[in-house]
Amino acid sequence: MTKVAAVGEAMIELSLQSEIAQVGVAGDSLNTAIYLKRAAPQIDVDYVTCLGDDPFSDQIESFIASQKIGTAQCHRIADKSPGLYAITTADDGERSFTYWRSASAAREMFKSDQGYDFSALEQYDLVYLSGISVAILPDPVRRALLAWLADTPVKLAYDSNYRPRLWENVATARDITAAFWRRADICLPSIDDEMVLFDETAAAVTTRFEKLGTKGALKRGAAGPVSLGERVSQTFDAAAKVVDTTAAGDSFNGGYLAALLSGQSQAEALCSGHACASRVVQFRGAIVPAEEQR
Repeated sequence: MTKVAAVGEAMIELSLQSEIAQVGVAGDSLNTAIYLKRAAPQIDVDYVTCLGDDPFSDQIESFIASQKIGTAQCHRIADKSPGLYAITTADDGERSFTYWRSASAAREMFKSDQGYDFSALEQYDLVYLSGISVAILPDPVRRALLAWLADTPVKLAYDSNYRPRLWENVATARDITAAFWRRADICLPSIDDEMVLFDETAAAVTTRFEKLGTKGALKRGAAGPVSLGERVSQTFDAAAKVVDTTAAGDSFNGGYLAALLSGQSQAEALCSGHACASRVVQFRGAIVPAEEQR
């Protein structure tokens, strides 16, 4: 059975609607893990993170388990708590975020008494990471993770998911992101993120990833993805309506990876990812109820 580890930070999510807040659980790499598992139940998916010893951490772990995601790699840290974020959504579906995550337990991932320990990832066929997963880590841990990945055959899927406020500066974000792109076996960039991070035009971003030659998809929202590593010519229909673009890229990643890891073609994987994202943006919040996703 294929085994996937999604690494990152699971947070308490407040989705604001007028004066009412809906409380949920989300996080970019967790979103991808959930949509991957829903699309390919036969794939073993675990979530790798650190949580605290508080009731909100209990809620997060219970939610992850309820989505049939393994929690054996959700490690607890005493006197710590998870991060929290609030979503506000504009009339056109675009969202903005307010975060409270500076003391999140997830920032302690991979630390041990002997330094840094990534050995738990060795048991997986694929490790999924995002720029958010990496940005919340102290810089020495990021670089140690890159060094470990350089010496292991485990496959890596990566999405830069650039959030400027999580990084010390743009130069560090560019350096680390470029290093992960060079190591990745599957690249899942979003064109808007890459344009901002590397100060490039859409055409320049596309050319850069085509030259890289790695398999994957360059996400372009309603325009549909550009196939990476393999030439695929097809068109993609826009979503029937857009209510909330939260987790659009994450859900694409989940649908795409589920298809690819299940042995489907690149063309089928691109369609699977785009269809998943097109459905998700028609609902509020990062995680659409399973019965609404069909």
